[in-house]
Amino acid sequence: MNKKLNKRAKVVLLPQRHVQKIDPQRPAAEQIAASLKSAILEMSLKPGQIISETEVGNLYGASRTPVREAFTWLRDQGLIVTLPSRGNYVSKLSISQIEGAQFARASLEVAVAERLCEKGFSPDTLHEIEANLALQQEVVTSGIGAGFTTLDDNFHLALADAVGHPRISDIIQREKSYLDRLRFLSVNNMAHIAELAEDHRNIFDAIRSGDKTAARRLVRQHLHRVRETLSQFCIEQPEYFDDE
Repeated sequence: MNKKLNKRAKVVLLPQRHVQKIDPQRPAAEQIAASLKSAILEMSLKPGQIISETEVGNLYGASRTPVREAFTWLRDQGLIVTLPSRGNYVSKLSISQIEGAQFARASLEVAVAERLCEKGFSPDTLHEIEANLALQQEVVTSGIGAGFTTLDDNFHLALADAVGHPRISDIIQREKSYLDRLRFLSVNNMAHIAELAEDHRNIFDAIRSGDKTAARRLVRQHLHRVRETLSQFCIEQPEYFDDE
């Protein structure tokens, strides 16, 4: 891991949406872990930033035990790392993990598109995706990209669910988790968001028309944009990435 870690940044700078009051009816560790995971994926907690168990406990009004359980879960998810005698840090972005997840996701989503070209969409799925694409266009028109990542996720999961095998969407979601922080880095790039929204429309139209050749090409082109984004941010913000 890159040794240039930020010891000065404080978790108390988290936006309020990530610091919700603990619900006593639910396990505290689960709530703390979910809140911190959201903060990490949305880049409110930066890669390489120190994250103290004591600070987190004070922030959420929780005892040491649930905080340690939350940290163990985050460590298992690869979202934080613990360095002996130095503390806990938000993990840096791994180029190899991102590229591996992108390869797996592209392979699966091309297969999804091919299957849907053969199978077609149900009326309910057609309505769901058309509504999603309309909302994507509203985001592009408004110039405010904050809500686009959810629409992006829902579009791809709607395609996966339409195949009829629940495990497909589970695998896509799992692999996508390695890409989430990279996506949030580009959430304010409206030109990039407009390209993605146009890709989604073109992929949907190709699948609906049953054109496998076009659908394969468009899905690969769409998912290749992640590599372009990765290259861009490796140059612009190298401190967020592992020394790979």
